[in-house]
Amino acid sequence: MQNKLKLYGFNNLTKALSFNIYDVCYAKTEREQRDYIKYIDQQYNSERLTGILERVTEMIGAHVLHISKQDYDPQGASVTFLIAEEHMKPALEPDTIVAHLDKSHVTVHTYPEYHPDTCLATFRVDIDVATCGEITPLSTLDYLIGSFDSDIITMDYRVRGFTRDIEGKKLFMDHHMTSIQDFIDPKTLERYDAYDINVYQSNLFHTRMLLKEVDLQNYLFNTDIYELPPKTRLKIHSDLRREMIEIFSGKNIY
Repeated sequence: MQNKLKLYGFNNLTKALSFNIYDVCYAKTEREQRDYIKYIDQQYNSERLTGILERVTEMIGAHVLHISKQDYDPQGASVTFLIAEEHMKPALEPDTIVAHLDKSHVTVHTYPEYHPDTCLATFRVDIDVATCGEITPLSTLDYLIGSFDSDIITMDYRVRGFTRDIEGKKLFMDHHMTSIQDFIDPKTLERYDAYDINVYQSNLFHTRMLLKEVDLQNYLFNTDIYELPPKTRLKIHSDLRREMIEIFSGKNIY
């Protein structure tokens, strides 16, 4: 068991995780595209997203102080949690921890979109978890990946600031890590192609993941795969894969 760090005063390190997923779908007609957006709005409305963030907060050992949520017209939703560690929970005067709350929060935003010329609809979720003190959001990654249909995943993790041990020595990192992938279940990683861009001297970690196998039926909206001729299936599969690769690469490459 790793020895617990002995610090002087409060742990002032801020740990921030940005977790983004993309879910791609083939919707040929304008009505199918509208129906897909409607489905996403129902499946990932602010109520369900609140439940996901409540579970994330529970997993990192924090406590919810305030929840703000909103569904948008024509599409999308946002949820924000203000959180605190056990010993930072307010007693009689919540104003005394306002500064702490500026660094401890969990947010989620959804971005459903489609373009009529491509027959492709893409749903994006952005989740940001910022904590200060001992808690770290890395342990929630498997749960977050499993909570959404994750075709492409991008993750950024950064530790900011410094804290001091009891001898006054500055500590810029309070836990060992070499990659975000170390905190993801190996069985999950087997399903994805993944690579890292890490800047260790700045405590910056970046990981991207792309789903390896595309089961076409899972990407058709209100259409059965067996209703389509082989050439059409191949074309749709190619378009989906191209969309995923470009999102994964962060640029138009075709």
